[in-house]
Amino acid sequence: MTRKIALITGASRGLGKSAALHLAAQGVDIIGTYHSKADEAQAVVAQIEQLGGRAAMLKLDVGQSATFGDFAHEVAGVLKDVFAQEHFDFLINNAGIGIHASFAETTEAQFDHLVAVHFKGPFFLTQTLLPLIRDAGRILNISSGLARFSLPGYSAYAAMKGAMEVLTRYQAKELGARRISVNILAPGAIETDFGGGAVRDNAALNSLVANNTALGRAGLPDDIGGAIASVLADGSHWITGQRIEASGGMFL
Repeated sequence: MTRKIALITGASRGLGKSAALHLAAQGVDIIGTYHSKADEAQAVVAQIEQLGGRAAMLKLDVGQSATFGDFAHEVAGVLKDVFAQEHFDFLINNAGIGIHASFAETTEAQFDHLVAVHFKGPFFLTQTLLPLIRDAGRILNISSGLARFSLPGYSAYAAMKGAMEVLTRYQAKELGARRISVNILAPGAIETDFGGGAVRDNAALNSLVANNTALGRAGLPDDIGGAIASVLADGSHWITGQRIEASGGMFL
């Protein structure tokens, strides 16, 4: 059987790295993107190869939509040269940034940056890559628990994730003719370096999260990597157009 291939943006660290390793452990090959740290990206490639899989890493800034045409050409080349394929199976729009600012103090520059990375980027990257996604493939967008509950300082960030949740339903509707299922996964607070590593490194914040989570702790990258792999498993293709929260029951 031909091994499936997943393209994961932001796959060199954090949730994207965990997703890549979980999928590789299930026999999925990986095309990942990284923003700047090529050494971290290549370390993930080495880990995937140790699991018996194949992987390639490409540099991409998801906030620069003008580069997406050239990026798609690179992906097509990697598919042919590394995997002897013309299409990939799974697109995971994971790459992102964290900006913490109150509504009253959010600047236009911060807002525009969040739009570019968290909404415009995934919108047009997915559009550009559509010809390379296999019919009956999957698209998984990434949201946040902050699109359901409200914490001060995240109004702009959460608004972008809310926009992605609406977009997911439209993508599921419009791409259904190609039998492509589209869903969106919403992590809760996770111990990574995202947003300066606050959940991981700030003991008071970590305790606040744990005390307001049904399963009694903050999330770990592997909680989300495992959830992503589960949503993309063979038995889950009939699920489409859905928001799936993986937060351990935060703020229920």
